[in-house]
Amino acid sequence: PLYASPPDPLTRQMVHEPLTLGVRTLDGLITCGVGQRIGIFAGAGVGKSSLLSMLVKHAEVDVYVIALIGERGREVREFIEESLGPAGMERTILVVATSDRPPIERLKAAYVATAVAEFFRDQGKNVLLMMDSLTRFARAQREIGLAAGEAPARRGYPPSVFSELPKLVERAGCGAQGSITAFYTVLIEGDDMSDPVGDEVRSLLDGHVILSRDLASSNHYPAIDSLGSLSRLMQRIAAPGHRQAAAHVRKLLAKHKEIEFLVRVGEYQRGADPQADEALAKIDAINQFLKQDPDEHSSFQETVGRLMQIAGFTG
Repeated sequence: PLYASPPDPLTRQMVHEPLTLGVRTLDGLITCGVGQRIGIFAGAGVGKSSLLSMLVKHAEVDVYVIALIGERGREVREFIEESLGPAGMERTILVVATSDRPPIERLKAAYVATAVAEFFRDQGKNVLLMMDSLTRFARAQREIGLAAGEAPARRGYPPSVFSELPKLVERAGCGAQGSITAFYTVLIEGDDMSDPVGDEVRSLLDGHVILSRDLASSNHYPAIDSLGSLSRLMQRIAAPGHRQAAAHVRKLLAKHKEIEFLVRVGEYQRGADPQADEALAKIDAINQFLKQDPDEHSSFQETVGRLMQIAGFTG
């Protein structure tokens, strides 16, 4: 059904195994589980569609369900022909409602895509649901709510927007059998992370991936802000050695960010802080690990092995 109820909390399977996405930054530092729900937060033009196309090419799932909500018409065919290709379309269901369509159609497209994903989940398959974007779903509901006479509340969004969001995203995840791993993109207006839709979505999902405009402008793709992003389930699903290596690399990234200005102006003195020295020595290797060509696939074992090598761990 189009407006199905979410799975009963007591019959849901727990998320207990990592999902191979084929993107090193995600698999290594922001490990996602089978049946997890993640938000991709980004401003305009920082590589959101490119990251989704990488997931389509490399993620190890049975079926892909992609919902393009309020997208530009030009981008739809580009996504089909360039990102998916004939091989990708063989196991992909695409639901499209472009930006010129009425708000009720854009709203229902999100529910249709979720219902299709539920159909395959109920057959015991592992489904990857990607929705671009949840913000345009919220804007469609805002148009409908305001036209129906609802009073605008947080930044012009009526209360119905914030009641519809959990009804949609709670339907993804693990069921009694099969799973829906979901990635929802959220547009951040002016890179403002306090956007009401973004705030609400972060509280509903199991993690968030933040795309950085600074990284994108320096040609660092995928432009994932490793320090600002989080997987709430990584501590449960990743192996102990993997967790320790990821934590160590995160510490090195944070330390390098802290001393970067001092290094640039020539004020940093080597030997004063061993961790800072290690961060400087390894930052090039870390950046090479985090950068990835869209067509380059990296297996989960290869990613974890390389991460542990950078961290200096042997097992």
